[in-house]
Amino acid sequence: MTSTPCTVSFFTLLSSKSKPSKSHLSFICRSQRIVSTNNLDFVLHDSLDASGIDTKHARSSRDGFCSQIQWLSEVERETSIAINRGVDLGKAALHIAAEDDALVSHSSVPLPVDAFVERMDDLSMGFCSLYIPPVGSSPELFLTNLERYFYVHKGFRRTTSVNHSNIQALYLHSVLTRRSGTAVMLSLIYSEMLKMLRLCGFLDFDVEILFPHDLVGLPRGYHKQKSKLSDEQHIMTTQSLLVEILRNLKDAFWPFKNDHSRSLFLRAAHAANCVGPSTREGPFKPSTSVSAFEFASAKAAQHRLGRGVWTSVRFGDMRRALAACERLILLGSDLRELRDYSVLLYHCGFYEESLEYLKLYQDSMQQQGGNEKELSCGPPADLEEDAVEKLPSD
Repeated sequence: MTSTPCTVSFFTLLSSKSKPSKSHLSFICRSQRIVSTNNLDFVLHDSLDASGIDTKHARSSRDGFCSQIQWLSEVERETSIAINRGVDLGKAALHIAAEDDALVSHSSVPLPVDAFVERMDDLSMGFCSLYIPPVGSSPELFLTNLERYFYVHKGFRRTTSVNHSNIQALYLHSVLTRRSGTAVMLSLIYSEMLKMLRLCGFLDFDVEILFPHDLVGLPRGYHKQKSKLSDEQHIMTTQSLLVEILRNLKDAFWPFKNDHSRSLFLRAAHAANCVGPSTREGPFKPSTSVSAFEFASAKAAQHRLGRGVWTSVRFGDMRRALAACERLILLGSDLRELRDYSVLLYHCGFYEESLEYLKLYQDSMQQQGGNEKELSCGPPADLEEDAVEKLPSD
């Protein structure tokens, strides 16, 4: 398949860039957490520090997230969230929320992670005092009561779609407060209740959580001994839950909102061809094939990181999109996250770092003996594969 001119041109532009100008040098990260085997630096925190924004709380939250995922062995990654023991998924999700809160609010006070952990514990204890069935009751009655308590008595409900007006549905602390969240957040809270009930000795049977793949279903528990083979596709593992949380955030804050028929990467690659870096001679100039919205989106994305402000919900949020990408890279679940992070760095003016991450992506794919088409699914796969093949080696 022939790749689109905009995608090919992104890599051509990137390889031709010289080192960042002096105005960019102060934003290059030198001490942020590193991709361990390749000595490549993350950019976000140090670049914000250099622009005068204190990232102390954001860095602490990132460290908290890393302290949880360090326990992710290959077995742990594939362990159901209902029986997970190695990683505290509630704390991991709250550290994600705390970092994003610090990036946006610039508050001198960090998000109280421990207080929300206690709130989840209290939620489980509330079930014990109100809805716990008599000793000897069937597992089905236990789970029926738990769901009645969670969805009826406590009133937790699923948010079917997320936009700028209800972005809180993506963050665990807000879901606990508002009692409205995405299916993945409800699944997480459900699993945390099961974990606490098991620790307290109230749960003495194997249980799994069915994760709904439709737009209206609710996460529900079921007795594992009565499970069927068809249930396996609905089981959410530790890795898939964390990936889903971060990809939801990445999608919500991705700066390029036009053309939802294309992947996030192709939208950003197209925007990279639409505009180039500003020069002393004048401002950005849109090409004749670019809509005014695409042009404005690309221009706003290139300026947002240095300005440190969230200027418009319609243009996403470069800070939180970068944060989601960095955490997904740390999870190491999908090599394409290196590529997506690279294209955001390009729009922020970090051309050398962008090229390094793209080369790392290509080299890693070759080492694994795979290609992007095999890792991808859907119409954008061939276009993305063609784009990566155009990456220059020098």
